[in-house]
Amino acid sequence: MHRLTRLLALGLLLLGLAACSTSKPVLNPSIGLPPDREFSQVELQQAIIAALEANKWRVGRIEPTQIRAAISVRQRHHAQIAIDYSPFDLEIRYVGSQGLDYKDGRIHRNYNRWVNNLRAEIERQLHLAQNPL
Repeated sequence: MHRLTRLLALGLLLLGLAACSTSKPVLNPSIGLPPDREFSQVELQQAIIAALEANKWRVGRIEPTQIRAAISVRQRHHAQIAIDYSPFDLEIRYVGSQGLDYKDGRIHRNYNRWVNNLRAEIERQLHLAQNPL
């Protein structure tokens, strides 16, 4: 019986540790634009909007240096971001969320996956993807 109790306690401990690992520091990825290429405001906006739509984000407010967007997954998880951009760089910034357990700069790891996928798609839209050697 002691062995069963130990195994049960170990299982509960592992389950508790696994639950804790779903929270990660909020990712605010940035992309440095190459100095030898000039992107117009329209080109940047088009690339960002195309990437948002390809990743199922809803485009919100569009301003000359910022685009706001939101995503809802299974009608339970919602996130809002701002993408600040200039001819030199752009940054995807966390604005708010619901159902993603945001607390003290930490959030469910799925949010980071969503913005990382968005970052990669923006790079693809701008033809910035690294070429393999």
